[in-house]
Amino acid sequence: MKVINFMGQRKLALAFSALLLIIAIGSLATRQLQWGLDFTGGTLVEVHYSETANLGGIRDLLDTGGYSGAIVVSFGSDRDVMIRLPQGHTDKDGMQLLRLLQDNFDGSVELRRIEFVGPQVGDELREQGGLAMLLALGLVMLYIGFRFQFKFAVGAVAALVHDVIITLGFFSVIGLEFDLTVLAALLAVIGYSLNDTIVVSDRVRENFRKLRKADAIEVINISLSETLGRTMVTSFTTMLVLASLAIFGGEMINGFAVALLVGVVVGTYSSIYVVANTLVLLGVSKEDLALPVKEGAEQDDLTP
Repeated sequence: MKVINFMGQRKLALAFSALLLIIAIGSLATRQLQWGLDFTGGTLVEVHYSETANLGGIRDLLDTGGYSGAIVVSFGSDRDVMIRLPQGHTDKDGMQLLRLLQDNFDGSVELRRIEFVGPQVGDELREQGGLAMLLALGLVMLYIGFRFQFKFAVGAVAALVHDVIITLGFFSVIGLEFDLTVLAALLAVIGYSLNDTIVVSDRVRENFRKLRKADAIEVINISLSETLGRTMVTSFTTMLVLASLAIFGGEMINGFAVALLVGVVVGTYSSIYVVANTLVLLGVSKEDLALPVKEGAEQDDLTP
């Protein structure tokens, strides 16, 4: 097996990560996120058409009818349509919207549901979503610290924070809507990135115990080279599925697929460079991973 000198480019990778983080944090501070209906509040209208609904025509109709910013998606079947009106619209606007749809459709348009999501509910969801993410990161650090070693836990959490901030920054820079499906995708990114991190960390630990004459840089390069094939194949096949979902999956799942796609790309990079870079910066050594000597083992060895 050819050993790739990953750590020879660690300073360049560190600068690249720092640049991405600065752009992401700067965009989040200045442009913030385009919060979706789940967070800002608004009106949700679900209607059923007697025949196949033309989503493009409905969007044009709403734009010209004074409902700019409305999100129109299909769900369940091609006759069921969900319309999200931004903050500022009321239930009365929902009924007027229904009449507008009916007046411009030859068949019948049946109202299934009108639901108002208040801003207070949005604030609660935003707070609970943030707490869920912090709890996930805390539990990850606790698990890896117990399963491996504290330096590995710091590396894993650094990689997860790196992945989440860059994914959030991508949504801020591009201006994509951030709703609960994207928040769910971020939690999935944490799980995916953690899986890669565990695989790499396990191989690093194993090689530290096996290659006693090699230094830390050599051990990490060998470990990353040994796991590179598995990492690339897993990431590539996952990205194929997510790209298909993002292109053909429809508007409802688009944000979820895009967030996961960005998260998988960044997570693959961070499992190679962010985790390993953090371990090198923290000065990981074979002494950190030495197996504890059992009490009385020396006396057992001296016993004939």
